[in-house]
Amino acid sequence: MSNPVRPAGLPGSVGVLGGGRMGAGIAHAFLVKGADVLVVERDEESAEAARERVESAAAKSIERGVTDANLDEMASRLSVGVDYDDFRDRQLVVEAVPEDWDLKVASLRGIEERLTADAYLATNTSSLSVNGLARELKRPRNFLGLHFFNPVPASTLVEVVLGEHTSGELAAAAKDWVEALGKTAVVVNDAPGFASSRLGVAIALEAMRMVEEGVASAEDIDAAMVLGYKHPTGPLRTTDIVGLDVRLGIAEYLHSTLGERFAPPQILKDKVARGELGRKTGKGFFDWAG
Repeated sequence: MSNPVRPAGLPGSVGVLGGGRMGAGIAHAFLVKGADVLVVERDEESAEAARERVESAAAKSIERGVTDANLDEMASRLSVGVDYDDFRDRQLVVEAVPEDWDLKVASLRGIEERLTADAYLATNTSSLSVNGLARELKRPRNFLGLHFFNPVPASTLVEVVLGEHTSGELAAAAKDWVEALGKTAVVVNDAPGFASSRLGVAIALEAMRMVEEGVASAEDIDAAMVLGYKHPTGPLRTTDIVGLDVRLGIAEYLHSTLGERFAPPQILKDKVARGELGRKTGKGFFDWAG
């Protein structure tokens, strides 16, 4: 096995705030391509859990032949911590905390305070306004959205979301980063739901209404989209994978900004209230037990 040669243009030092499924996936993507990666979490236990997620994903990449890198060498370039001050030497930091406005703002402000003036900051939000978040920061030119998709290692898409003040230099650099990660960049200007979440949620909400109205079963609705439209996964199974609570939060935001066509169906609200959140709880529109 050999050590990875970091592609030209990829930041050498990357930080990720949040080491859950998405944050660990983002950290893994940069780590496999040769960057030094720091993951910051809320406490030591969460930080060590994040380390295990990233190293496990790295090991699987080696097993699948995605990379011929050495696992020990990759592990040596991964660090975890609980202190925002550790971000001071990072060229790029990606925030990957839950989709809560106040949490996002506090997190981004805390990171920006520690970064050098020429470092870049990105949010992995799937729906919140990049312009709105930028207004809470001192250097909006150095800020944009990098919307990675779940699961990050398998997904080939990253949505690059430009704010009205995002510099042209950063916009060009972000496309280069995504290419260097072996993924494809879709560039959009900030708008509610961007492109992917807006379209994906619209289809999913209509599929939920069809189940609610007894038009067809969840299995048959998904089969129609997979077999008829060549979607790799149906909208309801995708909702289970993303999390019904996450989809509900996005729908509520889009409802408030884009109107009634994004009103969340009662079936979605009821399932979330019962704790049926999809794969992570074992039940959503499908049964994931076992």
